[in-house]
Amino acid sequence: MSQPSIFDAKTPLPETTLAAREKTLLGFDTRFQKIHDQLRLLLNLGELDAWSKKYHQRKLLLCNLVAEQYPLVIFHGDVGTGKTAAAECIANRLAKESRTEDSLLFKLSNRVRGSGKVGEMGTLLNQAFHEVVQSAGKSRRAFLVIDEGDSLAASRSQEHSHHEDKVTVNTLIQGVDDLRRFGGRVVVFLCTNRLSALDPALLRRAAVLEEFARPNKDERKALMSMDLEGVSLSSQQIEALVAATGPYEKQPGWTYSDIRTRLYPSAMAQAFPDRALTFEDLHEAATALRPSPVMEDK
Repeated sequence: MSQPSIFDAKTPLPETTLAAREKTLLGFDTRFQKIHDQLRLLLNLGELDAWSKKYHQRKLLLCNLVAEQYPLVIFHGDVGTGKTAAAECIANRLAKESRTEDSLLFKLSNRVRGSGKVGEMGTLLNQAFHEVVQSAGKSRRAFLVIDEGDSLAASRSQEHSHHEDKVTVNTLIQGVDDLRRFGGRVVVFLCTNRLSALDPALLRRAAVLEEFARPNKDERKALMSMDLEGVSLSSQQIEALVAATGPYEKQPGWTYSDIRTRLYPSAMAQAFPDRALTFEDLHEAATALRPSPVMEDK
């Protein structure tokens, strides 16, 4: 029997599906531009010497200091706020910008946690880093996306932290450290719902730390106006749906995922296959369902 892959996906970049998907991510362009310059620098550390000699006629000491950055990007925020989707689409756009035809995007699978055998998780994580490094070779780019990163990188000082977990964190940190020799050609995107649970040593290594929040009123309105185009809703009806998915008393507002993977399908199920989707379907679903609970970051 063949060994199951420790990756959920290995996607050659740039990829047209991801390019199309970024257009459905509300605020993607704004977020990308916000962190673009930092990411561009991170991905081109190997070119700092040439830049310095061109514009400063010498190699600046600063170049050595900046080149010591760790190729780690951490996206953090509540569940369902689009961290992983953004990471994949950002990697895709970066690959397109670099005009590298054979970049590869790896998405780590939860199977890396193994079956519970002693030492297995660290071994599988080592294998994952080895495969990513091999794909980069001497000239290509590679991106590794780790979802639910707190399950692999929880602080080693926690009381319930087992020896196996500590070994895994050490392996993850060592893997990130080793990637520095590639001068930015290999970058890790780690996504987590619980930033405070991550090991401090890993947090210190993050070159980019970006927070993702639940959509506010204006963002929910923009999302629904985009998603529900063609459903013939009035502006007042859109506003009613925005209000129905907002925070109420002790209940939080809806996440992007709540709206797209729960609200829309529930509403459409009422109309399909016999009639058109209506405002009443959407509003009834919005009032009957509840948003995902807030993931406590403690």
